[in-house]
This record gives sequence, structure tokens and C-alpha cells, in this order.
Amino acid sequence: MELARHDTAVAWCSFIANTTALTAGLLEPRWAEELFRPDGAIAGGFAAPVGRARAVEGGLRVTGRWQWGSGTQHCTIIGGGVLLVDDDGAVAPREDGLLAPFVLLDRDDVTFHDTWHVLGVRGSGSTDYEVTDAFVPEGRWVELTRATPQVDGALYRFSLFSLLAGGIGCTAIGVAERALEEFTTQALGKVPQGSGRTLSERPSAQADVAKAEATIASARLFLLDAYADAWATAEAGDEPSIEQRRRVRLATTDATQRCADVVSRLHRAAGGEAVYQRCPLERLFRDANVVSQHAMAAERTYELAGRLAFGLDSDTSTL
Repeated sequence: MELARHDTAVAWCSFIANTTALTAGLLEPRWAEELFRPDGAIAGGFAAPVGRARAVEGGLRVTGRWQWGSGTQHCTIIGGGVLLVDDDGAVAPREDGLLAPFVLLDRDDVTFHDTWHVLGVRGSGSTDYEVTDAFVPEGRWVELTRATPQVDGALYRFSLFSLLAGGIGCTAIGVAERALEEFTTQALGKVPQGSGRTLSERPSAQADVAKAEATIASARLFLLDAYADAWATAEAGDEPSIEQRRRVRLATTDATQRCADVVSRLHRAAGGEAVYQRCPLERLFRDANVVSQHAMAAERTYELAGRLAFGLDSDTSTL
């Protein structure tokens, strides 16, 4: 949250690196040691299985191109989700059941593509990256939906997907807090064209500020409460329940979407000045609306929380 108040992209790359680094506790210890012990080790990558891998002697041969490689050009450890296929390209799990691992690639095998020309969070460098027939040695991967932690501790009993979603929600809150500060400062000094009083003296602006403050504060408290409840369970030695994880996802989605709405509203209320790049609200508007598109906290994730609230059968593997 605090990083996002200063720069959205810095906050974004920080939570991506930290959540990807949680694979250290899921890897075979020899790979965790080799990859994560060196000073300056930074991990990143896109976990959805859009790449393809063939089982070969000693490991996997991987080919794929992934989007959303936030911060990967600064990473020492770059991963990508893959599906195992046979020589004809048909999906083919290995005999041990390995099907959709998040493989950790050799950085030297990775090609980066200059594709990150986007609306907001531009500094994250979330570019496409690619490998062709890259060899990944045996065990240098994690199946995120069924991995067994190799170390004990609350951090590894907690859901990695919940932690990833939390980074998005916290970033959205930080962006909204900064937008409220910027709007308040601007409104106190700006006299709109054709008016004899500052924007802050308009009843509509006063209502906008009050509603924004209430929305941000309530979103923040709901998120912190949901995470504190689930964290207490993890610290007590158990995995958070489906209901706790559902509530966590609901809180992160709600924070992300409502804070994006707050920033959009403040941007509109600021008037013509906010369309200029010199105005901080211009960047914050762009960033907030990009943050709200992440698949872990997008508008559609309300649906999963609602399905579970009704007790309907649902896929909870990414909660």
C-alpha cells in the first residue's frame, strides 16, 4: 500500500517478486538452495500454463511465450506455466501425474519482446517473454495447485493465490489513497473556469471527497480483517478454510474494483486539468484502471465468491 502511494509500478513489481519467491518453499530443497540463496535473487513470471513442455530424459523441454512478465528483465529467476504434451502436441501427463508445472527457466534461454505499450503501470515492464526448446532439469518446477510445502510455517500454509491477490488489492488501495491526497490538494487551490470560488467549496466536490475517504477506509479494513482471520488460522498450524479464502478473495476484489472507481470519480471531478500528464491524477487514473484488470481481482471474480456463498460446486484450486 505504501509503495503504491508513491509509484504503482514499484508496488506491482514488489508483490509479484515476493509471491513468486514463495516457490522457494515448494521446490525441492536443492533447487531452492541454488536459485534463491544468492544475494540479489529475484523471481518473476506468469504461472498460467500457456507454454508447452515435453518429457525428456532428465527433465523437460519447454517452448512457450508468456505475457505479463512484470519485472522479469530484472529477475534472476524467471518462470512460466506449461502443459505437458506428447510429440504430436496432445496433452499428455507424465506417469507420475505431472501435468501443469510452473517451470523455472535459465535466464540465458529467455528472449524478451518489447510489447508493454499500455494504458497504465507502464514502469512495471510487464513485457512478453519467450523460450524455444529450453531444457529444464528434473524437479526445477512447482505445480502450484497441488504442491506440498517443503518447509513448515504459516507463510507456506497460507494460500499463495491469496497472497498474490492481496498484493493487487493493497496496490489498488495505495493508488486510491494517493489520488485522494492529490485531489484534495488540487481542489483547495483550483478555481474552475467561470467560477469565483475554489473547487473545494463546491458541494459536489465535498461529497466526492467524503465518499472516497469512506470507500478507501472500508475497503482497507475489510481486506485487513479477512487476511488477519486467515493468517491466524495459518499461524495456529492449519490451512485457511475455503470460506476464509473465499472471504479473502472477495475482500481483494472489492478493494481493487471500488478503489478503481474512486480514482476514476476523482479524476472526473478534477476537471480539465486532470487530462494533462503534468497532473498526478492522470497517471493514477491510468494505473488504477490497469490494476483492476488483473485476473485474480477482476470484476468477474465476484462470481466465484458469490457461487461459494450459495454453496454451489465451484473450482477452488486458485483461491
